[in-house]
Amino acid sequence: MERPARLCGLWALLLCANAELSETQPPVTNLSVYIENLCTVIWTWNPPEGASPNCSLRYFSHFGDKQDKQIAPETHRSTEVPLNERICLQVGSQCSTNESEKPSTLVEKCISPPEGDPESAVTELRCVWHNLSYMTCSWLPGRNTSPDTNYTLYYWHRSLGKILQCENIDRKGQHIDCSFDLAKGKDSSFEQHSVQIMVKDNAGKIRPSFIIVPLTSHVKPDPPHIKNLFFKDSALYVQWENPQNFSSRCLSYEVEVNNSQTETHGTFYVEENKCENSEFGSKVTSCFMVVPGVIADTYYAVRIRVKTNKLCYEDDKLWSNWSQPMSIGKKPNSTFYITMLLIIPVIVAGAIIVLLLYLKRLKIIIFPPIPDPGKIFKEMFGDQNDDTLQHWKKYDIYEKQSKEETDSVVLIENLKKVSQ
Repeated sequence: MERPARLCGLWALLLCANAELSETQPPVTNLSVYIENLCTVIWTWNPPEGASPNCSLRYFSHFGDKQDKQIAPETHRSTEVPLNERICLQVGSQCSTNESEKPSTLVEKCISPPEGDPESAVTELRCVWHNLSYMTCSWLPGRNTSPDTNYTLYYWHRSLGKILQCENIDRKGQHIDCSFDLAKGKDSSFEQHSVQIMVKDNAGKIRPSFIIVPLTSHVKPDPPHIKNLFFKDSALYVQWENPQNFSSRCLSYEVEVNNSQTETHGTFYVEENKCENSEFGSKVTSCFMVVPGVIADTYYAVRIRVKTNKLCYEDDKLWSNWSQPMSIGKKPNSTFYITMLLIIPVIVAGAIIVLLLYLKRLKIIIFPPIPDPGKIFKEMFGDQNDDTLQHWKKYDIYEKQSKEETDSVVLIENLKKVSQ
């Protein structure tokens, strides 16, 4: 009977220990928050008072929207976030890393957005990393802002060590931009960290604006350089050099070929790796592509642009500018085309005039004008008014009277001769 009694005692101890471990731990203490650099927010706290000695404390934390849940033994947590809105962190204690375990009462600590009228903050704040060499940020003034506001841009990256001010602010109408050097460092983790940006005015009258720029996106390469064009076996070979600071596997290409004879152009996308290291150094690679079905000695103009791909970067939407075009083949005689452009309009104008005259004559021949009967009768008889009728009546009476008198005279003279 002694052995079962001992087993029951051990079982009871285990149950008591589990009960102690399952007890809800007291909340953390002295939760505080502060800002480091420009946009690094750090929360710190102390272990709870009166925690069970048999508990391996872990701290459960998440942000106010219940995102980014984390269970860790550290008594601090940090995050990079634009400080344009209010952000809160809730922290509780528990005895294991099991997420289903109910933590202690959560303690919350928030950081408020910067002071100032939200309508005064700059808008459309964007930054682009050009060729992994320098960054340009641009923005528009806020709505409730004076036109003569002087802006200042501050930036920070882990490799810089301190917050720096951008000096090259440029205005182009409403658009304002500023560029600063940000060359890719030798540290392999350089691109794994973001650049923190803040824009505000010198007088402190507008609300500051913040942005976090990941260095794995917003990358715009320089345009490539076309090295050589040549014809071979009814194909056009295009060879170019990549922009510096980029590996060929990290780039995608678009090649535009314009044919002057057919006045058409074709666009070719090059995704596969057709590049190799060249004699220009390890940072410059020479790439090529083949355009089949071309007419030898025909004038072609070629230009190329590139963008980053998702093998190396998160963003693949920023194309570089087009390269300087390079041409090959016999260029059409410009004098001939100019002469034709001057002669053709004259010929067309003369042909139109002749055609109009010919059509007018042809119309008269095919469709002669129909005579107007009223006009014909009018010309025959005329407009006989009363005066004309009276004139003709008088003329008729006179003629009749003169004939009668002549006849009578003749008769009288004949009678006298007979009587004698």
